Amino acid sequence: MRSRLRFGLRFGLVGIRLAAAGLAVARLAKVAKAAQPVSAGRASSPPTPQISIVIPARDEVDRLGPLLDTIVGATGVGEVIVVDDQSSDGTAELAERLGARVLQGSELPAGWAGKAWALQQGIEAATGEWVVTLDADTRPDPRLPTALVRRAIDDEFDLLTVGGRFDCPTPGSRWLHPAMLTTLVYRFGPPGVATRPGRAMANGQCMTFPRRAFLDAGGMSEVGGEVVEDIALARRLAVSGASVGFLDASDLLTVRMFESFDDTWAGWGRSLALPGVEPIARQLLDLGVILFTQALPLPRLLLGRGDILDAFLLISRIGTLAGTRTAYTVADAPYWASPLADLPATFAIAKGIARRGPQTWRGRTYG
Repeated sequence: MRSRLRFGLRFGLVGIRLAAAGLAVARLAKVAKAAQPVSAGRASSPPTPQISIVIPARDEVDRLGPLLDTIVGATGVGEVIVVDDQSSDGTAELAERLGARVLQGSELPAGWAGKAWALQQGIEAATGEWVVTLDADTRPDPRLPTALVRRAIDDEFDLLTVGGRFDCPTPGSRWLHPAMLTTLVYRFGPPGVATRPGRAMANGQCMTFPRRAFLDAGGMSEVGGEVVEDIALARRLAVSGASVGFLDASDLLTVRMFESFDDTWAGWGRSLALPGVEPIARQLLDLGVILFTQALPLPRLLLGRGDILDAFLLISRIGTLAGTRTAYTVADAPYWASPLADLPATFAIAKGIARRGPQTWRGRTYG
């Protein structure tokens, strides 16, 4: 009886692993059909509508300078608005000195998160036909705004967000960050056009949209209280019938998100499980896929417990590592060793799923 039970459990586990592998491979296979990245375009492209840049900033005096040095006065950019979200440092003074228009953010309304509220105020105050939003930690090529807007117009996107190349300055961040990034690939596949509205992805570090139509659709108001406001916004618009795209723009955008292992763990760990935008059942399903196909094959093989399925999944994992190489400014030994961080990254997602109650970010606590 006991041997039958043991055999049944083992057979069931193999079935679960095979099902998880099937889901993961189907998502990874989308790389072959990935959308073309955003490029600077040709000089003969038609004129671009006037663009307003909106930058939400709360205590960003140490990171804002390089962004403003690049974007103020860039081709096609009519104004750069820095929404000073009640900073306690010299963010506003720096922004004014570097040529930006500073908008003093008002008190945070009930039910809103800081970034969403800062964006809403900046978008309402903008005068351009199109808006490009940028986080303070982004380092864009001066051609990025016009390239984004041209691509959005050409492909008829109502909302276009893009991912850039990551600058991870320390070995710890270069080890953990790629493992965390890969969990998104295993859950959602590569960047592209949203075909399933409820699974649309986005990157709030850089977004573009036609200003008037965006505000008429509610702007940031319906996702104002979300921890992961960018993905919540993309899914809300996609469900309503809007065309939403999330594309690669690594040739035109670099992002320095986190400085260290601890920063990466705390900063990305709070949102990696996509709280508030993914139903719990789907969170658990995706956690299982990551656990069985990304995190466990390498340890199982190292411990001598692996099988041919683990070997196949490890080869697939190495393929994703080679594929995401161009998403990083530096790919040294910590980067190539990042599969060893897959278990910690999976734990971060599990921790995010289990987390309940208020979260604190940038000196504010959200329910």
